[in-house]
Amino acid sequence: MTNVELTTYATFGYLACGVLALVATIASPQGSILRKAAFGALILVWLLHTAAIGLRWVESYQMGIGHAPLSNLYESLIFFAWSIGLALILVRYRYGADLIVVIGLPPTFLIMAYSFLLDRSIKPLIPALQSNWLVAHVITCFLGYAGFAVSFGAAVLLLILRRSNPSAKPSRGGDILDEIVYKAVLVGFPLLTIGIVTGAAWADYAWGSYWSWDPKETWSLITWLVYAAFLHARLARGWSGSRSAYLSLLGFAAVLFTYFGVNYLPGLHSYL
Repeated sequence: MTNVELTTYATFGYLACGVLALVATIASPQGSILRKAAFGALILVWLLHTAAIGLRWVESYQMGIGHAPLSNLYESLIFFAWSIGLALILVRYRYGADLIVVIGLPPTFLIMAYSFLLDRSIKPLIPALQSNWLVAHVITCFLGYAGFAVSFGAAVLLLILRRSNPSAKPSRGGDILDEIVYKAVLVGFPLLTIGIVTGAAWADYAWGSYWSWDPKETWSLITWLVYAAFLHARLARGWSGSRSAYLSLLGFAAVLFTYFGVNYLPGLHSYL
């Protein structure tokens, strides 16, 4: 079995988990066997996804061009989806928030499905990517992005909850969502910071300069500043609820443009 086949199984596994999680959340109470089964299925699919990434890594060595499977848009999409899956599992385990899984799995499936449209062959690294900084930079950035994705999902749910009953007092469910919005950014922000620092070190190795104001570098900085503003507003100004949720939405819009949008602009990162 090849890594592509395992990845295909994982992709439709996420779709099945999303449907199961939705049915379980609607039809059964918190802590029910059905909800636990849906969570267990997500863990199994994520492990399958992990095996697919590992197998692709092994296959690259068998071809004599061994490198971590993080070198192009296809591989980064697969790893991004893997990171979101991990974040969903951790949040579900910590908070029992099934709705986060319900809202998070459709984008995970769509990311995986979109990767089918790209070249899935394993190719040698171009010279700019032949560095140990590649692994550190990509892993920390995408784990940070996954934290921001979870914060975004919780923010959407929180805003829907507030708009559906604006006069109601804050509920336990709303408090949990508000905490997830904040805690997910609190985890993602230092990871993004490390990703930017390691990226600068990698840029100096590859291009002879720590910072070139390349579009992806510039938008990474913009994303960092938005989430720095989020944490400042939360910790120094006491922002919570809808106000911090809107900042989370703005931050994730910057993440998406940093990841997808700048690929269509000329720059040093156009190989992605």
